[in-house]
Amino acid sequence: MGNRFICMTKKGANENGSRSKRMGRSQRKMISEEEFLHRQALSMALHQHQLSQRFEGSMSRRIGSTSFRRRNLPDDPLSNEKQAPDFLQKIKTKKFILIHGEGFGAWCWYKNIALLEESGLFPTAFDLTGSGIDLTDTNSVATLAGYSKPLIDYLQSLPEDEKVILVGHSSGGACISYALERFPQKISKAIFLCATMVSNGQRPFDVFAEELGSAEHFIKESKFLIYGNGKDKPPTGFMFEKEQMKGLYFNQSPAKDVALAMVSMRPIPLGPIMEKLSLTPENYGSGRRFYIQTLDDRALSPDVQEKLVRENPPEGVFKIKGSDHSPFLSKPQSLHKILIEIAQIP
Repeated sequence: MGNRFICMTKKGANENGSRSKRMGRSQRKMISEEEFLHRQALSMALHQHQLSQRFEGSMSRRIGSTSFRRRNLPDDPLSNEKQAPDFLQKIKTKKFILIHGEGFGAWCWYKNIALLEESGLFPTAFDLTGSGIDLTDTNSVATLAGYSKPLIDYLQSLPEDEKVILVGHSSGGACISYALERFPQKISKAIFLCATMVSNGQRPFDVFAEELGSAEHFIKESKFLIYGNGKDKPPTGFMFEKEQMKGLYFNQSPAKDVALAMVSMRPIPLGPIMEKLSLTPENYGSGRRFYIQTLDDRALSPDVQEKLVRENPPEGVFKIKGSDHSPFLSKPQSLHKILIEIAQIP
């Protein structure tokens, strides 16, 4: 099973580089410089978030059979203590499983983990195989099943009468689609966050074709490819340069969160996103799907997201204004409000 997200305390934010009093020489030897920088940046970002929380506006629309209608929550549904019990009573499934997208890890959800916990809910974020601080070599992750193993192991371990809400970001949408096909009875709702909500027989990579070109062209021409098994063998992964990552994923995110991402992003295994999904009406088709669109997204444009919704209609569609491809960093409060709203839908 993958590594679960671990929050660092406020006290950890005061640690100071290689001279930290709490980290002795022997401990430093056990932790790579990159992992230490990641933990330090995450601690500082979490501390900053705790000091400056406020709710932002969000816009959403619910798709019905023939018409659209707006659904809005109060600016702060938890501001009045008397509202909290009623608020929670409307949510039948209180466990949220947060699945990151390509290159990301459980770390990216830190703001929404805090917000969900403060709401009385139970979020869990996993590092998928070869992601975050999972030690698996990314070059060895060749299938969607292998990539999704931490999620699948968790769902297998759930009691038969227990359900969860899945939230999948970007290519993590393929993982929750795969999970829906495997365990439809254990998933109350599946929320696709600017994600690859593919149809049967489609590859997750195909969703990004507008930005990256066709899969065949990308494999032949891309300068971002990684050949983990040698140049004479097919590529095993890819990773964008930092400036390109900033432009694609973080064009509206705070500078401190972008800094955190730059020391935390991992290479993207190529096999899982090139794999065609096999999805059936009986399993995947029986699940309750919702889609959250991000309207200032440069990795998965609003037009592409609209096309995904049109070709594979979910039960409901919601929108976040001013969000880049990383709404958990750029618009966490707006994202939180929508997650709560979806959770309350009977």
